[in-house]
Amino acid sequence: MSTNTSILTDWAQFLPTLLHGLAQSLWIAAAAILIGLPLAFALSLMVMSKNRLVNAMGLVIVEIGRGMPALVILYLVYYGLPRFGVSLTNIASVIIALSWNYSCYCSEIIRAGIQSVPSGQLEAGQALGLDPRITFLRIIVPQGLKSTIPGLMGQSILAFQDTSLAYTIAVPELMKQAYSLGGESFQYLRVFVLAGLLYAAVTLPSTWITMWAERRINRV
Repeated sequence: MSTNTSILTDWAQFLPTLLHGLAQSLWIAAAAILIGLPLAFALSLMVMSKNRLVNAMGLVIVEIGRGMPALVILYLVYYGLPRFGVSLTNIASVIIALSWNYSCYCSEIIRAGIQSVPSGQLEAGQALGLDPRITFLRIIVPQGLKSTIPGLMGQSILAFQDTSLAYTIAVPELMKQAYSLGGESFQYLRVFVLAGLLYAAVTLPSTWITMWAERRINRV
């Protein structure tokens, strides 16, 4: 049997297990994004708040979330919270950790987008007699969020890649499944090459869509 045939045979055996891990990775990433986006918007509002206490709280949360590696946050959630009587499953821990990390980075993207809207928009709303909050939510925010779409999409791709950290706490995602198959077959190189191709099968099309969206927005 040729080497190429042997590799394809091994890949055919590994693929079902790795696809199961990929589905788990996608589910974790989707959950982190769905939780993280509303949290990111709330954090961006806190950082932009004129209330010093709210502003300070937002800055602390965001800077800690951005300053620590996602793996450290994951360990703090999984191993640290039980010290305070809060025990979470490994999947819940990784979703919480990635949501926090994701929301902190996205909050800065959202804040920059909102603050890029000319202040004249708010002044125009006030001239028309609109409540400042209505002007902000219905005029400023939609314009600001539109420019953040490519950045948020790019950060979502990174969130998917960060799911590989979950293998450190035995979550059966793609990386964990690859590591287990490698230990069983001792074909680590072949397993990890296939796992890398599966990651690329998700991230490359997503990157192309992000680039397309950025060009589309810039043309408008």
